[in-house]
This record gives sequence, structure tokens and C-alpha cells, in this order.
Amino acid sequence: MGRFPQSLGHRGSKKWIQILVNKQPELLGREVKTSLGLDPDESVRWCSPLEEDGYAEYRDQAFLDRLAVKLEKVPLDAFWPQRGPRWDALGKSDGSKVFLVEAKSHISELMSSLKAHDTSSLSKIGKSLEKTKEFLNSPVDSDWSSPFYQYTNRSAHLYLLRVLNDVPAYLVFVYFINDVEMGGPKTLDEWEGTIKLLHLYLGIRRNKLDKFFTNIFIDVSNL
Repeated sequence: MGRFPQSLGHRGSKKWIQILVNKQPELLGREVKTSLGLDPDESVRWCSPLEEDGYAEYRDQAFLDRLAVKLEKVPLDAFWPQRGPRWDALGKSDGSKVFLVEAKSHISELMSSLKAHDTSSLSKIGKSLEKTKEFLNSPVDSDWSSPFYQYTNRSAHLYLLRVLNDVPAYLVFVYFINDVEMGGPKTLDEWEGTIKLLHLYLGIRRNKLDKFFTNIFIDVSNL
């Protein structure tokens, strides 16, 4: 079961992404299209987290089903074990582009480590991360299992969809500014400096997937 109904968010990125998707979906769509250089007339429909769907988040096969995406070449279970990334938001355009969204409102949310213990799961994850690292031109000695594992496993799923299965997918990182309650960054520069350090640690350079990644910055004062 890869569908996870959520309570109404009262703080942090959970609160803000729910508000953005349900109250100002056009703002999110516009920012995504502008950042990626997509046709401004192409409409974007957000598939989660929707109020009428219990603000549910999706992962594993359920996130693909939610987007009506079929992996014809390399199936998800051949690339990643169960209990994979749980997406903060999912969207699809009328041109069949799909958007995988990860949202953050404070810097400590960027920190995470691989928690799997099963040897077969660890092996599958390790092999997929290595393939993604190689494609993204990252040095082999950079550790992708910690401390930025959320970033790397999301990147691996973009590689699965876009490269291995030719799905027109995009990975969207939404960074909220001025979440004072969570002690989040108050300026764009704070987020951009942190992201630069993350990329340096992971060894992410100019690569073939650059144009399918994007960072957008939303000031919560405007929500």
C-alpha cells in the first residue's frame, strides 16, 4: 500500500505544500513552468496532496499509478525496493509531463541517511545510486547514502523515469522562504548557498539531467 492519508499540516513544509497545492495551485504551476522553461500555456494538474484525497502522499507503485505512468523498459521493483521515496507532491501537465516534488522549509530537513537493513534492499539501492551517480558525473568517492539521502534517492527516481524509461519527468525542489516558526531561511541567498554546498558534497556537476531538475523558492508570506 503506497497511499498515505495525512492530517492537515499545521507547520513546516507539510503545511505549506498543502496550502500551495490546494489554495494556490496556479502559483506552483507557474513557478515550475517558468523555472523549467516550459510553455506557459501548458496547464499543470496537481495530483497530490489534495484535500479531497485526504492530503494523501504516495510512494512505490502507487505514485506511478497516481500519475498514470507505466514503466515499459525498467520496472520500479527492478530498480528500487519497497518503501521508496514518499513524494510531497505530484503533478502532471496536459502535455503528459510529470512533476515529482520534494518540499523543504528549513535547512535541517535536507539531512537524512539510508535506513534500510535488508541486504537485498541495500544491494538494490546501492547499485541504483551508483548508476545515477555515474550518469550525473559525480566522483565515485562521494557518499550518496548520507547525509543527503533524500536528495540522492529522489534524483535516482528521476533517472529511472527520464533516462531508463523515457518518461518526460521533472524533479522539482520547493524551498520555502520565511518560515519563521521553523527557523527557516529568510532569504533566497541562504537557500542557494546551502544547495551549493549540498551539490559540492555530492559531487554533482554539469550533467545530462540538469534541465530536468529545478529549484523554486516560495515566500510563505505570500501564501
